[in-house]
Parts: sequence; structure tokens; C-alpha cells
Amino acid sequence: MKEAVQLLKDLLAIPSVNGRDDEGKMAEYLCEYFKAAGLASFVQRLDETHANVIAVLEGGEENPPVLWNGHLDTVPYGERAEWESDPAVPAERDGFLYARGASDMKSGLAAMVYALCACKKSGARVPRTIRFIGTCDEEKNGLGARGILKEGLLGSAAELLIGEPTGCRMGVAQKGCLWLEMEVSGRTSHGAYPEEGCNAVEEAAALAGDIRDYVTSYIHPVLGASTAQITQIQGGVAPNMTPDACTLLMDIRMVPGLTKDMILAEAKRLAEERGRLAKGLFRAEFHVKNDRRAIETAPEHSFAERLSRCIEKNGLKTELTGINYFTDASILAADAPEKAVLLFGPGEPGMAHKPNERVELARYEKAIEILMDFIAAGEVPFENNDQRHCS
Repeated sequence: MKEAVQLLKDLLAIPSVNGRDDEGKMAEYLCEYFKAAGLASFVQRLDETHANVIAVLEGGEENPPVLWNGHLDTVPYGERAEWESDPAVPAERDGFLYARGASDMKSGLAAMVYALCACKKSGARVPRTIRFIGTCDEEKNGLGARGILKEGLLGSAAELLIGEPTGCRMGVAQKGCLWLEMEVSGRTSHGAYPEEGCNAVEEAAALAGDIRDYVTSYIHPVLGASTAQITQIQGGVAPNMTPDACTLLMDIRMVPGLTKDMILAEAKRLAEERGRLAKGLFRAEFHVKNDRRAIETAPEHSFAERLSRCIEKNGLKTELTGINYFTDASILAADAPEKAVLLFGPGEPGMAHKPNERVELARYEKAIEILMDFIAAGEVPFENNDQRHCS
């Protein structure tokens, strides 16, 4: 596994902080790595600092293809004083590799890339064609995933594996995300006579609380409860005046079963109810600033069963997990709700975006072994897969 660890170190040493660095350098490095292993690969350049990489491991035509995805960018380093080593330089100690992106998600990215290339080099039969897409700008706006859709590069795969950090557990669900902005109008009055006005700030906060109560009533067995919170608020004219306008933004994380349309309908109903109580002095308008739908795949789906068997074969328990943040799957599978989506990677979600981000090397190597078995699994009887393991 020395070569696999070196690949991860190389990726961690390429700066790809979203909004600061040229993420295309990651795409170009991976493209050359794929080509050196014999895989067809190319870079889709989107602009001066953004690019995707696409590679294909050809497999049997009797089984439908599979899509693998990982993102190339990282979040900023944060306060460097909180890091015990340089976040831009991978540092190996005590069986872990430390650097920004070690967990989220260059270890998952590297594990996928290495497994695909190792299988190609081995010459083993691959039951399914695997299309790998490394996307840029996942941490912000999904520019890379949208570019893939715009250019028609997604392919026909009905199954999607994403290398987000799951600690080598099988991720079957992810929360959606709605950034809901509300513009609230009230009526101003002297601060000494608030009853003569309608306080837009207080009414907006109260309405947000009502929306939160509705959202959090939706609970998922793996993901837990949906969440909602106020993340931005502006309003007020002067210390002695009742505010007559307020703009408020809510960050809402939705479990499967709760949608943007459901939340908007309830928000409008609640706003109308408040308007009646305020005798027409209160009004609210809603604007959607971000919408990523929740995604879920049943553990009984054949895609999940294949991955589950590979995890068990490599000595790990099949624990179901999910993530509370959105991924590129919310874009890549936006128009295909029937597409099966799974999450699997060696990183730990609790390490994402934190100082001293790290990945356990033993778990990284285990993830590669599982992925190589997963490539060989296809739809063929699992007990016969050992002879086709990509080693």
C-alpha cells in the first residue's frame, strides 16, 4: 500500500482551497495518473480556477454502468495557530495522515482513484463499466457537478457512489439543504408605543420559530431529526423606533420525506395566519437561495447489498450511516430520483472542516480493499468473486 499512501500524500500537497486555489491542478494531476494506469481520462476545464476530471474503467456490457464521484476542493485552513502542523503539507504520525482534506475528502478520492487504477493494471475482468467524475467547487456552489450536467458527461449510470467520509460505513442517506430567505414587513412606531406598530424583527423571529417546529417534526431512523436555524438577520431603524422591515435567512436541513415545496407551503400558511392576527400589518415574502434535495437508498437495494457484502468480506460490520450535509449527489441525481446513491469513504465526518483534520491510514487502506472487491462484485455471484479480485 506504499504507492496508495503516496498518492494520498500527493493529493494533499496540491492546494485546492475553494475560492482561493486553482482546483484544476488536482484535475490535471489525476488525469495524468489515470492515463499512466491505462484508463481513458480527460479534463473538463470550466474557467481559470475550476476543472473536473473524468475517467472510465471499461467493464462488461451485460451489466449497467456505475458512476463514482469525489470532489477535488477543500474548505479553507482556518486559524493556523490551532493546527499542530502545516495544514497544506501532509504530516504522517501515529498511524494518521494530517492535512486539510485528509478526511473530507481527499482520502476518499484517492481510495477511489487507486482502486480503479489498480484494477486496470491487474488485467482482471471488470463486470461493470465505472465512470469516475472528480468535481470541483463542491464545497460552495456545485459548479463542477453543474458543468458535468451541462455538457452531458454524466453517462447512463443508475447507481452513484460518492467517496464522502463515512469511516468505512455504508452511507444510505443524506439530508437536503434549503436556504430560505424571508422579507418581513411591519409598521414603525415610537419605541415608547410598540403597540401602535408591528415589530418586523420580532415577528420574523417568531415565524422562523414556527417554521423550525414544523421542520424538526420530521425524523429519519438514520439521520435523526431535520433541523432549522436562523443564520442571518437584518432589521431595525433606530434604538427608539419599532422596526418595520426585517430580512432573515434560515438554514434548513431536510431528512428524506421533507421537501422544499412542503416547507414553502407551510411557511406561507404560517405567515398568512400571523398576518390575520396582526390585522394586516404583517406581511412576509419568501425566496429560495439554495435547494438541495434529501437522498436515500434502501439497504435492500442490490447496489447497497453488493457494497454491504464487500464490507463484511473485509472484516467490518455493516453499519448504516448518513450525513447531515449535502453532496454533489443532490445535483448529479437531481433529475433522477430513482438513481441509487451510496456514500463510502475512509474519512471520519467528525473531522471535516476542523483543525488537525486527519485520516487513519489503516482505514484508508481498508477502504481501498473494499472498493477493489466492490469493482469485482458486479452482479455475479459473490462467492465467485475472489478469483476476479483486482490484485
